[in-house]
Amino acid sequence: MRPDDWHLTEDVGDFLARAGDFLRSRPGPHVMQLTWAERVRARGAKAFGTDAPVFGVLERAGEVHGTFFRLPPRGIGLSPLTPAQAGSLAARLAALGHSLPRVSADHATATAFAEAWQRHTGATPRLHDTRLRLYRLGTLTPPEPLPAGRGRVLGEQDLEQVMFWCGEFAKAVGEAVSIDAGSWAGTRFADKRYTLWETPDGTPVSIAGMNPLIGGQIQVDIVYTPARLRGHGYAGAVTAEVSRAALAAGARDVVLFADLSNPTSNALYQRLGYRTLTDWAAYDFTHDARPRSKART
Repeated sequence: MRPDDWHLTEDVGDFLARAGDFLRSRPGPHVMQLTWAERVRARGAKAFGTDAPVFGVLERAGEVHGTFFRLPPRGIGLSPLTPAQAGSLAARLAALGHSLPRVSADHATATAFAEAWQRHTGATPRLHDTRLRLYRLGTLTPPEPLPAGRGRVLGEQDLEQVMFWCGEFAKAVGEAVSIDAGSWAGTRFADKRYTLWETPDGTPVSIAGMNPLIGGQIQVDIVYTPARLRGHGYAGAVTAEVSRAALAAGARDVVLFADLSNPTSNALYQRLGYRTLTDWAAYDFTHDARPRSKART
């Protein structure tokens, strides 16, 4: 693959016209590509703090082999790529003068790109502390017995409660995001449908969200139970409730990410019927003060 085989565009419509069928052919590994392209299409890039999104499609002889997306100043997200494909993208972006704070993708792809980016730019990659595993639902197996209570779908009238729970989740996982009425529309949380698990007296104890149906697939995101309430089966109950709702909404595939450092949540999702699809990784890039040599193309 040559660097100039990558077609770059700021037009999400052009990106989806070129790569949409390719992305939908394997929606699981392409979940982030599909999700962010749809967010930009639906809400515009300005909603996420950038005027210049960048999308890329690797094409040869009319066939798509890979994609990427970036919403500056965020990092770059990649579809699964071979080392040669990742290297050709690194060469192209380095030659164009791009500066990247991070890359995220399946572990093999992220590693291949990080190594290539270091070769072309001198940037030092550091594997991010949080390692994720992407799961896809097989046969849903709800917990038995369920904890006392019920799931309640939250609506527009529950926005204050939704923002509170999303804010608590963001703090728990270390996301630096402001969640209030003014910033809500520009967050990744705004396009989800949320379900609370409530005890019989109506006390909320756990929340799960799901993204819209995209390419026949729904991603379950987020799942959160306050630390003081864990160990009672609430997360399993609300995740099963949302997973069932995703299937009822027509999803052929239901996926979710789990933090590999949390064996409890990984075991829970496996008991519910989720099976490993791939491991996910992110590398942060730092640059020293020395002038870098011109990237070779």
